[in-house]
Amino acid sequence: MDGLPCNNRGDLVTVYAGAGMNEGPDTTSVQYRGCGRHAVSKGGQPSPRVSVVIPTLNEARNLPYVFGALPPGLFEVIVVDGRSTDGTVSMARQLRGDVRIVLEGRRGKGSALARGFAAARGDIIVMLDADGSSDPGEIPAFVEALVDGADFAKGSRNLPGAGSADITRMRSLGNHCLGGLVNLLFGTRYTDLCYGYNAFWRRALDAITVDCNGFEVETLINIRVARAGLVVREVASYEHRRIHGVSNLRAVRDGTRVLRTILRERVRQQPKIRPNFLDHRTAAERGGA
Repeated sequence: MDGLPCNNRGDLVTVYAGAGMNEGPDTTSVQYRGCGRHAVSKGGQPSPRVSVVIPTLNEARNLPYVFGALPPGLFEVIVVDGRSTDGTVSMARQLRGDVRIVLEGRRGKGSALARGFAAARGDIIVMLDADGSSDPGEIPAFVEALVDGADFAKGSRNLPGAGSADITRMRSLGNHCLGGLVNLLFGTRYTDLCYGYNAFWRRALDAITVDCNGFEVETLINIRVARAGLVVREVASYEHRRIHGVSNLRAVRDGTRVLRTILRERVRQQPKIRPNFLDHRTAAERGGA
């Protein structure tokens, strides 16, 4: 029983197309079952092919958890490795024979994601961290948001049912202030600016031109998605603590880079289009099922 979206048990999920922020679901529903790439919906449409892009730098000890928690039936898993020295690439190949390895010579999460996006061949692209902080079991929820009408499904640790076991008070304050600035300058309603768990239709790549190297990449993507007028839905997500190793994130350094990115994007020449936000609830939660 293959197809997306599904819950973690592979149960049937009903997705309603065309429901906006203040609308109920329309009368046409599409049903998917399971989590496979070859299934068709009840309406005869093929399920989307899902590519998962995972940037890595010395994450060999974390990959068994991350790969083990991936939902079945993904179209492809792409590891973009920044020249790890701990056997990350060998571990990835050992854990998953069909994994695609992309070697990135430049260091930085932004560079790795840009390479991964370019290599992805699926209809939907998911950004997933390799340290175990983002739960691969949430991928179906992101896919459901996209099938339900969004162009971009944005993870948030600040929605009901979401949270974080990892974020510090200082990082939380910085995220709140920087997110408020973006909402003010770009007319967005983001509840969590700097979270890196996102998914989007491949067609959105035209709006997501990643030309930065570091952790400011999530902010860059969120701003450019909004300025392009893409339909955004936030998805509740829980951030776990890193399993092994030490994060390369530095609050002051990376917060400064995020602020520079915001200001640079504010003055960059691009037509201002009011972003379109969908209700973060699923169709079922809006009363559709």
